[in-house]
Amino acid sequence: MNFNPWHHVEIGKEQPHIVNSVIEISKGSKAKYELDKKTGMLKLDRVLYSSVFYPANYGFIPKTLGEDHDPLDIVVLSQCAIVPMCLVRARVVGVMRMIDHGESDDKIIAVADDDMSVSTINNVNEIRPHFHSELKHFFEEYKALENKTVLVEEFQDADTAKEIILRSITKYQKTFGVAEEIRPVPVIG
Repeated sequence: MNFNPWHHVEIGKEQPHIVNSVIEISKGSKAKYELDKKTGMLKLDRVLYSSVFYPANYGFIPKTLGEDHDPLDIVVLSQCAIVPMCLVRARVVGVMRMIDHGESDDKIIAVADDDMSVSTINNVNEIRPHFHSELKHFFEEYKALENKTVLVEEFQDADTAKEIILRSITKYQKTFGVAEEIRPVPVIG
């Protein structure tokens, strides 16, 4: 049996508040890597056509299935570029709603839970406003020279992001025949 991080890495016991995320693309990269769903290996999808680079670490949440039929995407804020295929505990703080080729393509926004430089951020509205603009601009522009259109909608809060995560876990379980019950961990405090 081949190891595939999408199917074999646990989402985490504290989901949907803190989730395991698998980084595909480091902050500052111009290369668009993505998980090959069949082999579980990381593949180079393309080098970005535009003169832009990823403004944050980017990856997916294992054992989830988004509306675009891929693992749910996650943007992980950290003071450092995290290497591809690194497993990161990510505290969910919000979501950027997007439409890509007419399909919903949500980007969960999180902070690296083990990075003290972002430890005070608990909700997307606590992230500096300029970063919101950078992230929105990146996703609106990174496919422009490929003649593809992406519509970035508003950023939404952590509660909305957690609802999306729970729906994507249920969709994954129904699609892949997993019989586990979803039991979110209550937030204390």
